[in-house]
Amino acid sequence: MQIDLSALKSIFNPKLRPLIGVDISSTSVKMVELVDSGNGEPRVERYAIELLPRDAVVDGNMAALEVVAEAVRRCWKRMGTSTRFVAMAVPTAAVITKKIILPAGLREQEMEVQVESEANQYIPFALEEVNLDFQVIGPSSSGQDDVDVLLAASRKERVDDRVAVAELAELKPVIMDVEAFAIQAAYELVEKQLPNGGRGQIVALVDVGATAMKVMVMKDDQSLYVREQAFGGAQLTDEIMRAYGLGPEEAESLKRSGTPPDNYEVEVLHPFVENMAQEVARALQFFYTSTPHNEVHHIVMAGGSVLVPGVVNVIRERTNANVLLADPFAGMAIAPRIRARQLAADAPSLMVACGLALRKFDQ
Repeated sequence: MQIDLSALKSIFNPKLRPLIGVDISSTSVKMVELVDSGNGEPRVERYAIELLPRDAVVDGNMAALEVVAEAVRRCWKRMGTSTRFVAMAVPTAAVITKKIILPAGLREQEMEVQVESEANQYIPFALEEVNLDFQVIGPSSSGQDDVDVLLAASRKERVDDRVAVAELAELKPVIMDVEAFAIQAAYELVEKQLPNGGRGQIVALVDVGATAMKVMVMKDDQSLYVREQAFGGAQLTDEIMRAYGLGPEEAESLKRSGTPPDNYEVEVLHPFVENMAQEVARALQFFYTSTPHNEVHHIVMAGGSVLVPGVVNVIRERTNANVLLADPFAGMAIAPRIRARQLAADAPSLMVACGLALRKFDQ
């Protein structure tokens, strides 16, 4: 019997094992597959986006498991890959995170006991109702005999639903992450594109989804401020439905159409972009009044709702900051089958999927 040594090696070395990052939002399924270009640097091998029916996913909850699984299956088939290992993420709002301090030098089993003991203080659920994980961050500033440990906990049904969706689609979930951590991983690629790699500069990462806008303000990889506001692309969809008497799917299609009605830009799109700029300016104002800072050097816009025309210019005018669309793939090698221009256009909506795909390269 001939043994496939390459497959055998990939089982014991996760960095060799193919992995797809799968982001399931309230409007679409997005997949990204990255491979090693040969020098330890990622190359975009494949990606795909598949729209979801309205209300299949509501506030991060899988309202229709089989419908979502079917969309995941279609997205995977569109990619044309043989890779079935996937990394997924639970919504940030569904996860409780806490940094704790533990003695250095504990064995893993001892650390697990300590983490569970600490978790009881911070998690308002019985431990048997949650999935609990932890990661040693590094030496603690409290003393050389301690380490900082990040613990994360999520209700089991949030994790179980995503695992069930993957398995219904005949995929194999091997990593469950948190959306905010995945975005942070992809942001590190974007940060390199800023002047001096963003060092010493204050950067606001604004992720605009269907129903919520998340703002994370950072300086040198340190989080200075986090805020979530009730604003998103669903407002544009609702306005299109109202203005043109369309159903949800038709309205989503019009948003992506290159030939919208004549009055669309002036009467529907421009007011939405102005509202987005106003929400960003408002979030920054909250940042200024609640921290010692009074300036943001760069605003990085991410999420599917920032793909509409005019976003960068209008927000730049409102905030007087350098505004750019997030593109974690800029400067990355791209497989010949991928259209570079289309990837750049889709890039702001692929931050979570890209961050998940990057887990293949974890040390």
